[in-house]
Amino acid sequence: MTIAKGDKLPAGTLKVAGPDGIRDATTDELFAGKKVVVFAVPGAFTPTCSAKHLPGFVAKADEIRAKGVDSIVCLAVNDAFVMDAWGKAQNVGDKVVMAADGSAEFTRALGLEFDASKFGMGIRAQRFALIVDDGVVQSVHVEAPMKFEVSSAEAVLSQL
Repeated sequence: MTIAKGDKLPAGTLKVAGPDGIRDATTDELFAGKKVVVFAVPGAFTPTCSAKHLPGFVAKADEIRAKGVDSIVCLAVNDAFVMDAWGKAQNVGDKVVMAADGSAEFTRALGLEFDASKFGMGIRAQRFALIVDDGVVQSVHVEAPMKFEVSSAEAVLSQL
């Protein structure tokens, strides 16, 4: 079942890189008591993700935060080292939390996974964005296959 407006995010643990290396970050740590925009990409360093999706959120981070958002989280079914390297390559700094869901457990719990095995990528996250307030989903924006319309930074800004 796919996560929907009004649902509480499932509990889980993601991996994030910090000054002391890779660490666990629970969903409570990332979402409890905060307004958060989380967007997911099928993969770090992939074409649309690197050319449009992540850069859009980096460029619009200040505008998004000005709408009362405490944090922006980029989620991908990649390992934390790849997410960290991708964040550095994209000059993310502290504008976006680069969260790795290496085994797709959180993505599956959201019901937003897809099988990209025919592309040699295994289970991945669909391209989507969620607006979450204190762990409760306020809106869900899932892209149609091969589209990039409803989960962009500009689209999310229009929903805040």
